[in-house]
Amino acid sequence: MSIVGLDIGGANLKAAHIDGECLSEPFPLWQHPEQLSAKLAELVSRLPTSKTLAVTMTGELADCYISKTEGVLAILDAVEEMVEGRSIHVWNTAGEFVDVEVAREFPILVAAANWHALATWVGKLTPEGNALLVDIGTTTTDVIPLEDGFPVPLGRTDLERLQTGELEYTGSRRTILCSLAHTVPVGRNRCLVSSELFATTHDIYLWLGDTHEDASDTSTADGRPATREATRDRLCRLICADRHEVTDDDLTNVCLFLKDVQKKRITGSIDRVRGRMVGDCDQVILSGSGSFLAEEIFSQHAKFSSATLQSLSSIVSPAAAESACAVALTRLAEERL
Repeated sequence: MSIVGLDIGGANLKAAHIDGECLSEPFPLWQHPEQLSAKLAELVSRLPTSKTLAVTMTGELADCYISKTEGVLAILDAVEEMVEGRSIHVWNTAGEFVDVEVAREFPILVAAANWHALATWVGKLTPEGNALLVDIGTTTTDVIPLEDGFPVPLGRTDLERLQTGELEYTGSRRTILCSLAHTVPVGRNRCLVSSELFATTHDIYLWLGDTHEDASDTSTADGRPATREATRDRLCRLICADRHEVTDDDLTNVCLFLKDVQKKRITGSIDRVRGRMVGDCDQVILSGSGSFLAEEIFSQHAKFSSATLQSLSSIVSPAAAESACAVALTRLAEERL
């Protein structure tokens, strides 16, 4: 069976072919919802041919839609428009694929279901005992408990998952820095930060060298390249300064402080979910573009010292781990359809 998995987000589109090829592209859905179908068609055209589309989404939350239901229906319309004879199967949080007609009838079950597809697939790697799946993406972090190979979350919707700690709305790239902390250390003083979209977590990790520069990438806070040189200016604006007013050491200290704040937030959610488990957590699976953060967290976490730590990038590939939800869809569709 030739299958393509589509993970349709509000800021990124991800696609994976059952043969292993993966693609991930930024696409601000809230700015250009009318272009979604064409963008999906172009993305799929770059993969080997397929007869089946396995679909999940989080883009229904984009503020170009009045409600989640409106968003789900619009995204399904966009997929149907570019389908070109392929069959469409949509994953839902009940743990099954449904056709488009059923997805339209129960839109809340298919809204933001990508984490469930990933957890269902990853569960096969942990068939016995307690495990945690921690997926740190560009925008959000998922902390999903697994029991004997099956996801056992308390929450199903984004609202429920935010309340349980299973969803932490912070990620490795798109989180606005002023949402992490009200003040940062500058020299010997504490400095208030500007509440503007001047810089994001991507800038922290570019500056610290945790992620690579990419001069062709302009999906940054100011539209300038994702380079260390441009990042310097974005970080300076966080504290209403420019490069002539603060030193590189000052910026490094700001970044280290904010990185620590973000790690503590994610750790808090991990601890909440772990605290509900009965017995030991035997295994931890890491995925997403921010898995380097999770590796640091777990290497320093005493409660997980005996757990087996696995990175999805080492099990599949770095590209597949970054597009893990799309990859999971292809594997689940191959098994179930």
